Amino acid sequence: MSHHAPRFSSAGPGTATGPHLPVAGEPLSPQPIDVGHVEQQRVTFENWKGEGDRPEPQPPTPRAPHKRLGVAIVGLGRLTLNQILPAFSQSQLARPVALVSGRPEKARAVAAQYGIDPAAVYHYDEMARMAENREIDAVYIVTPNGRHRDHALAAAQAGKHVLCEKPMANTSAEAREMIAACADAGVKLMIAYRCQYELLNLETARLAQSGELGAPRIIHATNTQVHGAGDQWRIRAALSGGGALPDIGLYCLNGVRTMLGEDPIEVYAQIVNPVGDERYAEVEETVSFTLRFPSGAIANCVTSYGAHECKNMEIRLEKGSLELENAFAYQGQRLYVAQLRDGREQMSEIRLAPKNQFTLEIDHFADCVLNSRTPHTPGEEGLQDHILMEAIYRSAREGVPVKIDAPSAHPPVAADAR
Repeated sequence: MSHHAPRFSSAGPGTATGPHLPVAGEPLSPQPIDVGHVEQQRVTFENWKGEGDRPEPQPPTPRAPHKRLGVAIVGLGRLTLNQILPAFSQSQLARPVALVSGRPEKARAVAAQYGIDPAAVYHYDEMARMAENREIDAVYIVTPNGRHRDHALAAAQAGKHVLCEKPMANTSAEAREMIAACADAGVKLMIAYRCQYELLNLETARLAQSGELGAPRIIHATNTQVHGAGDQWRIRAALSGGGALPDIGLYCLNGVRTMLGEDPIEVYAQIVNPVGDERYAEVEETVSFTLRFPSGAIANCVTSYGAHECKNMEIRLEKGSLELENAFAYQGQRLYVAQLRDGREQMSEIRLAPKNQFTLEIDHFADCVLNSRTPHTPGEEGLQDHILMEAIYRSAREGVPVKIDAPSAHPPVAADAR
């Protein structure tokens, strides 16, 4: 019977030693790869993973809470409570400091949930009082479309920067007023086109414009969902400005503009409403529209309140194709690339670590305000979409294609609109 030295032996009370453990009391020398580096108050780490794996991201560098952009949330509906306020918990640059609502009991409940001072809860008709609150640097407008203009003008008059949900307003005329009011007040205006900050949407646009797969020729964009309620604000023209087109079809319109990096020169559209359905007495259910671009690319877009949910985009290029599933959804984007390689058709998926697109959008806005930068999606971006949507409605109404002027050709805001 052989005898072996014990794997661990006693080296004093409560201490174990062995071939792979340091002797008790022996100091461990920290390695730079583990402790990181500090430069300009930022901690970074060296990559410890091998070449076959993606490096870990560097730690976030959030601003201290009292140095973040203070934002008043205007409107406490589903989007605010389900997406926007939770997104602030991941923000590095902004924090909610005030609420504006037409329902005091709801505002008080939400303020308690998010630790917002009850004194910083306002009614819609009290927005002028926000000028007295130095904690508020900006507002995020999340009310029905028909209220955006009034709330943006009130915020600008109070000296607050404006982040406004899409669509920007009900009409291009209202959009121009918003741009003028914010310019006159010296505050920034950004439209919340969240998909333009979502990482796989950005990668799709990069690939489409890079030339790696040749020039884009055809785009198919679909955004549909089944609308069940008969009394919601979305089907009241005064509040919504339209039906499926400004609500969800706008994602197709703005999406194809973003993917191609150019504006259309012609649009042709058709509108279909179900016969006898009173829900669509004021607004449209289904819109199909085709956009022709200066490059020769064609985009076929369809949006509907009457078809099962689909939020996809497909781009056909000269040397391959890009398919972005859930392109316009809050999450779940998947990007597939198809191309001919070595004589074989191959399909691959591009994966990126997901990030909350609302948080990315909010932090971009905050960075623009804090560092005096121009937003990536300014008011002019929202205005251009309104001009295009008005052309879509005109084409559907008249049954003919409608030519579109270049954005630079649009006249400036008239003095009386200010």
